[in-house]
Amino acid sequence: MTFNIPSLPFLESACDITSLSLIAALLLLSLLSLIFIFYLRLKSRSSLHLQKFNSLWTVRFLLVIFISLWGFNELLRLPFFRRGNLSTFLPHLTLKEQANLCKIHAVLSLGFLEPGFLVTLLFLVTVSFKEKIPRGWRAIVFVFATCLPVFLLQILFLFHKKLESRFPSFSHRSWILYRTGFGDETVLCTYPLVSTILFGAFGSVYTLSFFVSCWRVVSLVINKGLRIRIYGLTFTILVALPLQILCLGLSVMWSPEEQAYRGVELVVFLSALTCAAAGEGILVIKPIADSLAAGGVFCHRVTPSVRLGRDIEASS
Repeated sequence: MTFNIPSLPFLESACDITSLSLIAALLLLSLLSLIFIFYLRLKSRSSLHLQKFNSLWTVRFLLVIFISLWGFNELLRLPFFRRGNLSTFLPHLTLKEQANLCKIHAVLSLGFLEPGFLVTLLFLVTVSFKEKIPRGWRAIVFVFATCLPVFLLQILFLFHKKLESRFPSFSHRSWILYRTGFGDETVLCTYPLVSTILFGAFGSVYTLSFFVSCWRVVSLVINKGLRIRIYGLTFTILVALPLQILCLGLSVMWSPEEQAYRGVELVVFLSALTCAAAGEGILVIKPIADSLAAGGVFCHRVTPSVRLGRDIEASS
């Protein structure tokens, strides 16, 4: 069987090259996170100390899954991935099918996957100051219950035909048809204004909630290294998420074929990716690596303040 390696004209855009490279890097980071999670789970079977650190493995696993799916979903936004340039591996898509994929991308990205991993981050931070760590299934219920309203509203506004007719076309436009200089037609994805407004409302409430949760955690933390990590995560979320919402709002000022739009779109992508990478690094890989480095040494007699500090570190 012969495979024809496609030529590289589909990588003509520097933004597409950057996005593809960063998605691949994020997926590798997610794979590394999964290896850490399951390795810790395996080692915790013979160590009481590691069992404490492993108590939130379900939540960490959910975080990595959300981030991985978000990364794969971002591939739908890249034109070359939908045009059939990788026809050796993917079926050729009609223009209508490409347009539907743009809608699916907008709904999943802004309505489910990114809110999903952001809420999971919030849950991991929130339980850090609780002495009794909730069960993993409660985290799953909490995350899905929080994301469901935003997700359903995104579906309603983008896929309900009667509702679309009541609003201006630009408010729910998720794609445009673009003709290249060679006469070829392709579909370019956009971020619908309605999706931006819904995600902006979610992001505003989330930013405040995340700040309050991190403030409460920092007030309880006695470990300097852990405090620095919480500060770093807080700074990342409080800068990247508002920047993403701002750029989503600015994106309606340009058409997707314009360079200004491509730049704004790249900032939107980088902002979300930064939050995802910081979450995996600070709340998954680093605490698991620290727990494994501790070698399973566990002290049964500790003061209440030290115990609280360890509980926070274990659940963070």
